[in-house]
Amino acid sequence: MTRFNWHNPYPTPRLPVFARNVVSTSHPLAAQAGLRMLWKGGNAVDAAIAAAAAITVVEPVSCGLGGDAFALVWDGERLHGLNASGTAPAAWNLDYFRRKYGEENGLARQPKRGWDTVTVPGVIAGWEALHAKFGSLPFSDLMAPAIEIAERGYAVPTIVARKWQAAVPELHNQPGFADTFMPRGRAPEISEHVRLPGHAATLRRLAEAGPRAYYEGEIAERIAAFAREGGGALTLDDLRNYRAEWVEPISKGYRGYRVHEIPPNGQGIAALIALGILEQFDIAALPCDGIESQHLQIEAMKLAFADVYRYVSDPKSMEVTPEQMLDEAYLKERARLIDPKRATQFDFGMPRSGGTIYLSAADERGMMVSFIQSNYMGFGSGVVVPGTGIAMQNRGCGFSMDPASPNVVDGGKRPFHTIIPAFLTQQVNGRDEAVMSFGVMGGDMQPQGHLQTVVRMLDYGQQPQAACDAPRWKVNRDFTLDIESTFDADTAQALQARGHVIQGIDDPYMDFGSGQFIWKLDRDDLERGYVAASDTRRDGLAAGF
Repeated sequence: MTRFNWHNPYPTPRLPVFARNVVSTSHPLAAQAGLRMLWKGGNAVDAAIAAAAAITVVEPVSCGLGGDAFALVWDGERLHGLNASGTAPAAWNLDYFRRKYGEENGLARQPKRGWDTVTVPGVIAGWEALHAKFGSLPFSDLMAPAIEIAERGYAVPTIVARKWQAAVPELHNQPGFADTFMPRGRAPEISEHVRLPGHAATLRRLAEAGPRAYYEGEIAERIAAFAREGGGALTLDDLRNYRAEWVEPISKGYRGYRVHEIPPNGQGIAALIALGILEQFDIAALPCDGIESQHLQIEAMKLAFADVYRYVSDPKSMEVTPEQMLDEAYLKERARLIDPKRATQFDFGMPRSGGTIYLSAADERGMMVSFIQSNYMGFGSGVVVPGTGIAMQNRGCGFSMDPASPNVVDGGKRPFHTIIPAFLTQQVNGRDEAVMSFGVMGGDMQPQGHLQTVVRMLDYGQQPQAACDAPRWKVNRDFTLDIESTFDADTAQALQARGHVIQGIDDPYMDFGSGQFIWKLDRDDLERGYVAASDTRRDGLAAGF
């Protein structure tokens, strides 16, 4: 039975939600789309797909029909992992980029937006794979709420409107962007009514012909033709040859539980490394928001990123395995590098040889889904296929242009990926039991959000909404530190005194991510249901019945 401290010490407009069937997303209409499937007798996977389709319409600033996805699914007995991240067009390699864009600092120059950032979209294949393996309702039923919202329109909420407005100056000249996302010649304002008929047309086609139509039918032909017209490398063969891949999740023990992540090419292993390092310290004996606890967590995260940025890539090209990176003796060795009184600039170690939405759904039969999808950098590449609503991702930016890197760009290869779903289990009498489906979106913030919220729940007994609402820090690529404006001022000062370089913060939505959490209240009694939380940093909702 769950024993949380139900008091929430942080300012918040939200309370935890208790129900036997729950969907938690970053937009209320998407959560309700998922609940509609559960009302119809569908399961948590049906709910997750319906919510994912709806959120491409209502939160296009974070994800879309041209993005990628990952999922962890508890089927009631065991955990399954899905990698629906897309591959590079076959034509891509270092010479391709060097010829088109020249060099910068001795390396091929890498664009940030446009067709030459577009990898094969994996999200629809992800929906397809989830439905084929676990779905119980017709696929057309799952698309119905999203189609209705796209056709009838919706009032744009606060956070979505702000992100939309922020994206327009950079993306308005990208092919197809203005026609779809600037219907009045500008970004919509808060509460303005928006219809997305192109999205509706594509979703209706998927409902009628099935998700493979995205990769082999008329939709695929329109994507490939627009790429050809715009000088992009993506071809019909690239689309036709793509499939999502079922993978074995990786995990690490922490305080009597196991935290599970998708294996590389994603960065979920960073959270596991950091937790493995923190396992060497008695965090619970330290004040939750005090300097000692926060310093140790930050240093563990820095150590994790030092290894992840050096080694993680498409598994086929990695120099070390996840098992080597998570080796217990190696993590103890890394933990000894932490100075409890001083910030350190860590380098990678030598393991022993050998813009995103997150949603969660759980049903009364015990199925739980941890799902994430993204276009990267908000709207992604900025390229939108005319008349379809398909905003193409820019995950190509995840590749390295360094020929010595295991993550160097190459045709058919998956790039380093930031989006990561997570899951928590506990072994009871020799059997794994589901505990929590969770995730935090927001680029490099994601494994850091996993770390901070897991520590708050498992070490300090904070209930999910409190762990969600608590102020966060973020380690940047250069190991400087961002801290949220609500962070304890005395602790922030103490971090600076220990040598942490703290940057200014303008945009907490972007810098500190947003999470959804569903925790099973009692492993022996499904009738007790779940407690769910939705992050206040977005327009989200945890809803259930």
